[in-house]
Amino acid sequence: MTDHFLTDDQIDTMTPMQRRELIARLQRPIAELFPPPEHIERIRRARLGMMIFGSIALIPWIVYLLLTLPDDYVANNWTLTWVGFDGLLVVMMATTAVLGWKRRQLLVLTAFATGILLLCDAWFDIMTAQADDVWIAVATALILELPVAFVLISGTLRIIRLMAARQWLLEPGMRLWDVRLPI
Repeated sequence: MTDHFLTDDQIDTMTPMQRRELIARLQRPIAELFPPPEHIERIRRARLGMMIFGSIALIPWIVYLLLTLPDDYVANNWTLTWVGFDGLLVVMMATTAVLGWKRRQLLVLTAFATGILLLCDAWFDIMTAQADDVWIAVATALILELPVAFVLISGTLRIIRLMAARQWLLEPGMRLWDVRLPI
Protein backbone atom coordinates (compact mmCIF):
# COMPACT_ATOMS: atom_id res chain seq x y z
CA MET A 1 0.00 0.00 0.00
CA THR A 2 2.86 2.42 0.67
CA ASP A 3 4.12 2.10 -2.90
CA HIS A 4 1.27 4.40 -4.05
CA PHE A 5 2.27 7.41 -1.94
CA LEU A 6 3.46 10.54 -3.71
CA THR A 7 6.74 12.00 -2.55
CA ASP A 8 7.29 15.72 -1.99
CA ASP A 9 9.53 15.75 -5.07
CA GLN A 10 6.77 14.22 -7.20
CA ILE A 11 4.25 16.78 -5.92
CA ASP A 12 6.73 19.61 -6.59
CA THR A 13 6.99 18.57 -10.25
CA MET A 14 3.20 18.56 -10.77
CA THR A 15 1.58 21.38 -12.71
CA PRO A 16 -1.00 23.55 -10.94
CA MET A 17 -3.74 21.78 -12.90
CA GLN A 18 -2.47 18.35 -11.82
CA ARG A 19 -2.37 19.52 -8.19
CA ARG A 20 -5.90 20.89 -8.51
CA GLU A 21 -7.09 17.53 -9.85
CA LEU A 22 -5.27 15.65 -7.08
CA ILE A 23 -6.81 17.86 -4.39
CA ALA A 24 -10.27 17.40 -5.91
CA ARG A 25 -9.78 13.61 -5.77
CA LEU A 26 -8.60 13.73 -2.17
CA GLN A 27 -11.24 16.11 -0.83
CA ARG A 28 -13.42 14.82 1.93
CA PRO A 29 -16.82 13.95 0.44
CA ILE A 30 -19.48 16.59 1.01
CA ALA A 31 -21.81 13.85 2.29
CA GLU A 32 -19.53 13.40 5.31
CA LEU A 33 -19.59 17.10 6.16
CA PHE A 34 -23.16 18.23 5.52
CA PRO A 35 -26.72 16.95 5.69
CA PRO A 36 -28.23 15.35 2.58
CA PRO A 37 -28.33 17.61 -0.53
CA GLU A 38 -32.13 17.89 -0.50
CA HIS A 39 -31.99 19.24 3.08
CA ILE A 40 -29.30 21.76 2.14
CA GLU A 41 -31.31 22.86 -0.90
CA ARG A 42 -34.46 23.30 1.24
CA ILE A 43 -32.52 25.49 3.72
CA ARG A 44 -30.96 27.44 0.84
CA ARG A 45 -34.36 28.09 -0.76
CA ALA A 46 -35.84 29.20 2.58
CA ARG A 47 -32.97 31.63 3.20
CA LEU A 48 -33.09 33.00 -0.34
CA GLY A 49 -36.86 33.40 -0.08
CA MET A 50 -36.48 35.25 3.19
CA MET A 51 -33.95 37.67 1.66
CA ILE A 52 -36.02 38.20 -1.50
CA PHE A 53 -39.21 38.77 0.51
CA GLY A 54 -37.40 41.12 2.89
CA SER A 55 -35.89 43.11 0.02
CA ILE A 56 -39.26 43.51 -1.69
CA ALA A 57 -41.13 44.26 1.54
CA LEU A 58 -38.69 47.02 2.47
CA ILE A 59 -39.37 49.02 -0.69
CA PRO A 60 -42.91 50.15 0.24
CA TRP A 61 -41.78 50.61 3.85
CA ILE A 62 -39.03 52.99 2.72
CA VAL A 63 -41.51 54.93 0.58
CA TYR A 64 -43.90 55.12 3.53
CA LEU A 65 -41.12 56.44 5.81
CA LEU A 66 -40.06 58.96 3.17
CA LEU A 67 -43.59 60.33 2.99
CA THR A 68 -44.50 60.26 6.69
CA LEU A 69 -41.41 60.84 8.83
CA PRO A 70 -40.87 64.38 10.09
CA ASP A 71 -37.63 66.21 9.23
CA ASP A 72 -37.05 66.91 12.91
CA TYR A 73 -37.72 64.45 15.71
CA VAL A 74 -36.76 64.36 19.37
CA ALA A 75 -35.51 60.84 20.01
CA ASN A 76 -35.91 58.93 23.24
CA ASN A 77 -32.85 57.24 24.72
CA TRP A 78 -30.56 59.26 22.43
CA THR A 79 -27.53 58.94 24.73
CA LEU A 80 -28.07 55.23 25.39
CA THR A 81 -28.49 54.58 21.66
CA TRP A 82 -25.18 56.20 20.72
CA VAL A 83 -23.26 54.86 23.71
CA GLY A 84 -24.64 51.38 23.02
CA PHE A 85 -23.72 51.57 19.34
CA ASP A 86 -20.21 52.80 20.09
CA GLY A 87 -19.90 50.11 22.78
CA LEU A 88 -20.80 47.48 20.19
CA LEU A 89 -18.21 49.01 17.88
CA VAL A 90 -15.54 48.73 20.60
CA VAL A 91 -16.45 45.07 21.24
CA MET A 92 -16.28 44.29 17.52
CA MET A 93 -12.95 46.09 17.08
CA ALA A 94 -11.46 44.34 20.12
CA THR A 95 -12.76 40.97 18.93
CA THR A 96 -11.28 41.61 15.49
CA ALA A 97 -7.95 42.53 17.08
CA VAL A 98 -7.90 39.39 19.24
CA LEU A 99 -8.85 37.13 16.34
CA GLY A 100 -6.21 38.79 14.15
CA TRP A 101 -3.57 38.40 16.85
CA LYS A 102 -4.51 34.71 17.27
CA ARG A 103 -4.70 34.29 13.47
CA ARG A 104 -8.22 32.81 13.52
CA GLN A 105 -10.44 32.60 10.45
CA LEU A 106 -13.39 34.07 12.37
CA LEU A 107 -11.57 37.36 11.85
CA VAL A 108 -13.24 37.47 8.44
CA LEU A 109 -16.67 37.84 10.04
CA THR A 110 -15.76 40.35 12.73
CA ALA A 111 -13.57 42.49 10.47
CA PHE A 112 -16.25 42.75 7.80
CA ALA A 113 -18.98 43.48 10.35
CA THR A 114 -16.79 46.09 12.05
CA GLY A 115 -16.17 47.77 8.69
CA ILE A 116 -19.91 47.91 8.03
CA LEU A 117 -20.55 49.30 11.53
CA LEU A 118 -17.97 52.05 10.85
CA LEU A 119 -19.75 52.94 7.59
CA CYS A 120 -23.05 53.14 9.49
CA ASP A 121 -21.43 55.23 12.22
CA ALA A 122 -20.08 57.70 9.67
CA TRP A 123 -23.45 57.93 7.91
CA PHE A 124 -25.48 58.52 11.07
CA ASP A 125 -22.91 60.93 12.53
CA ILE A 126 -23.14 63.09 9.41
CA MET A 127 -26.91 62.77 8.95
CA THR A 128 -27.78 63.55 12.58
CA ALA A 129 -25.22 66.31 13.16
CA GLN A 130 -26.46 69.81 13.82
CA ALA A 131 -25.47 72.47 11.31
CA ASP A 132 -22.49 73.74 13.29
CA ASP A 133 -21.20 70.17 13.94
CA VAL A 134 -21.45 68.75 10.41
CA TRP A 135 -17.84 69.62 9.55
CA ILE A 136 -16.61 67.62 12.59
CA ALA A 137 -18.71 64.62 11.54
CA VAL A 138 -17.47 64.83 7.95
CA ALA A 139 -13.85 65.21 9.04
CA THR A 140 -14.12 62.28 11.44
CA ALA A 141 -15.67 60.16 8.71
CA LEU A 142 -13.02 61.07 6.12
CA ILE A 143 -10.01 60.85 8.42
CA LEU A 144 -10.96 57.90 10.65
CA GLU A 145 -14.12 55.92 10.04
CA LEU A 146 -14.09 55.50 6.27
CA PRO A 147 -10.36 54.67 5.94
CA VAL A 148 -10.55 52.09 8.75
CA ALA A 149 -13.74 50.63 7.23
CA PHE A 150 -11.96 50.39 3.86
CA VAL A 151 -8.97 48.61 5.44
CA LEU A 152 -11.22 46.14 7.28
CA ILE A 153 -13.53 45.34 4.35
CA SER A 154 -10.81 45.17 1.68
CA GLY A 155 -8.60 43.12 4.02
CA THR A 156 -11.46 40.72 4.55
CA LEU A 157 -11.94 40.32 0.81
CA ARG A 158 -8.20 39.64 0.40
CA ILE A 159 -8.35 36.96 3.10
CA ILE A 160 -11.35 35.32 1.41
CA ARG A 161 -9.50 35.42 -1.93
CA LEU A 162 -6.47 33.79 -0.30
CA MET A 163 -8.59 31.06 1.31
CA ALA A 164 -10.39 30.41 -1.97
CA ALA A 165 -7.08 30.22 -3.85
CA ARG A 166 -5.62 27.85 -1.24
CA GLN A 167 -8.66 25.59 -1.64
CA TRP A 168 -8.30 25.68 -5.42
CA LEU A 169 -11.73 27.28 -5.72
CA LEU A 170 -10.21 30.29 -7.44
CA GLU A 171 -8.79 29.93 -10.92
CA PRO A 172 -5.95 32.27 -11.95
CA GLY A 173 -7.39 35.68 -12.84
CA MET A 174 -10.84 34.77 -11.53
CA ARG A 175 -12.80 37.49 -9.71
CA LEU A 176 -13.82 36.77 -6.13
CA TRP A 177 -17.40 37.53 -7.16
CA ASP A 178 -17.38 34.43 -9.40
CA VAL A 179 -16.27 31.94 -6.70
CA ARG A 180 -19.10 29.53 -6.03
CA LEU A 181 -19.94 28.01 -2.68
CA PRO A 182 -18.59 24.45 -2.43
CA ILE A 183 -22.09 23.12 -1.62
